[in-house]
Amino acid sequence: MKIAILGGDGFVGWPTCLHLSEKGHEIHILDNLSRRWIDTELGVQSLTPMDSIQERCRIWREVTGRRLQFHLLDIAKEYERLKQWLLEHRPDAVIHFAEQRAAPYSMKTDRHKVYTVNNNVAATHNLLAALVETGIDAHLVHLGTMGVYGYSSVGAPIPEGYLDVTIDTPSGPREQQILYPTRPGSVYHMTKSLDQILFQFYAQNDGLRITDLHQGIVWGTHTDQTRRHPQLVNRFDYDGDYGTVLNRFLIQAAIGYPLTVHGTGGQTRAFIHIQDSVRCIELALGDPPKAGERVRIFNQMTETHRVRDLAHLVARITGARVAFLPNPRKEADENDLIVDNSQFLALGLEPTTLQEGLLAEVVDVARKFAHRIDRSRVPAVSAWTKEIAERVDRDPERRALRPAI
Repeated sequence: MKIAILGGDGFVGWPTCLHLSEKGHEIHILDNLSRRWIDTELGVQSLTPMDSIQERCRIWREVTGRRLQFHLLDIAKEYERLKQWLLEHRPDAVIHFAEQRAAPYSMKTDRHKVYTVNNNVAATHNLLAALVETGIDAHLVHLGTMGVYGYSSVGAPIPEGYLDVTIDTPSGPREQQILYPTRPGSVYHMTKSLDQILFQFYAQNDGLRITDLHQGIVWGTHTDQTRRHPQLVNRFDYDGDYGTVLNRFLIQAAIGYPLTVHGTGGQTRAFIHIQDSVRCIELALGDPPKAGERVRIFNQMTETHRVRDLAHLVARITGARVAFLPNPRKEADENDLIVDNSQFLALGLEPTTLQEGLLAEVVDVARKFAHRIDRSRVPAVSAWTKEIAERVDRDPERRALRPAI
């Protein structure tokens, strides 16, 4: 297949490009490189040193003989260029990663909220409108988030996108399926909830074939392809805005930093290893809905864990200290999370679960590149409200000088 991967320079986008290229697909990367500019804004860098996207593509071709084609394009702002690109290349499938992906970043300031909504919603709608206008029957696969469901305790498994309900009508009860009610916990999660509504409309109105992947928190460093050459290494975020919780714990353990658990640590989250993430995308590509069918929704996760349990697991393996800090997020102190992921299991996914060897691999990578870590960027300090910001702990290591008493 000819596949357009929007946001192919990103944390999940890059290993997906390599995985699908090795499977023999023709891969086109469309990216505005905004994630690299955000690094500059935040004054932080990937733990792993990243070459330019052009150099990464060159190395891949040198190692494998396969070509990755890069196109610099901002799909949120350059609608006409996007439409022209689609007409010229006519992809069989489009994988949409091109959204600002960090909840804390989306809550930093009003400017970050506005940017996240403008970028994410415009990118999704521009793509949908362009597919309709060009008449290209490409299967659209979108990387969403488990966060659209919210993190309240409902006591029942979260279904894959749709909920069976009974509605009282004048003629008696009537069974119906609706989109599972969203309860986004950040502006970022809100944009993913809006994506769902856009997908629902364009699938029913224009017959677009859409698969929406509600993904859990990604952990891990390498895939089979990124191991092929040092310059193919994936980006690895450790800062308080973009670093995912388990990866951050492993980084903190590697550099002797306390494992920062916010609140009680009773937040239960869904997780998936980066290798399984790219495999799920491949499986979804191979099982597209037909034109006129409703949006196909998968829960892309393999296991759930409480944050404090993960911290204690990492502490046991590494000897790190656990520090409980005020929570910068506005969320429940404790929640349960039961998730149905039967569709991917039925398609043949063999889940990678938490293994000490894979956890140790991340710690080894962190130690190798520890000299690139700015310890001042490790704390999570982006607060959900101004009131919460007043109690955020910005010095978990207690390095600040204190006045003598």
